[in-house]
Amino acid sequence: MTTPFANILRVAVEQTPGAIAGAFAAGDGEIVDLFIPSEPTDWAVLTAHYGIVLAHVQAALLTFHYGEAKMLTFSHTNTDILMHPVTAGYFALMAVGHPAPWGKAISALNRAATALRVEMG
Repeated sequence: MTTPFANILRVAVEQTPGAIAGAFAAGDGEIVDLFIPSEPTDWAVLTAHYGIVLAHVQAALLTFHYGEAKMLTFSHTNTDILMHPVTAGYFALMAVGHPAPWGKAISALNRAATALRVEMG
């Protein structure tokens, strides 16, 4: 049985051409839920590492009084990673293969973050 969080991630991934997977995680990178059609173990490790990256970026931005990041994107050789803080201590992450449809990916992750926030209550 899938959870409401997994369903929200599934919709975001399915609405984004080339999307590989989506995750909803705590600030330390521990996965709350995910949607991935393949092996989730590697995804858990990737999400944990990006949780640490997000924490460092947020700390730097707050140190310089720039406010919190709303969206982070990382472009790699074969995959792009998009991150969206959901609420204090949680974030959504989506991986998209190249060529990444940035506009669709950002819109889908924005909608997912809003839906995840609502589902959290």
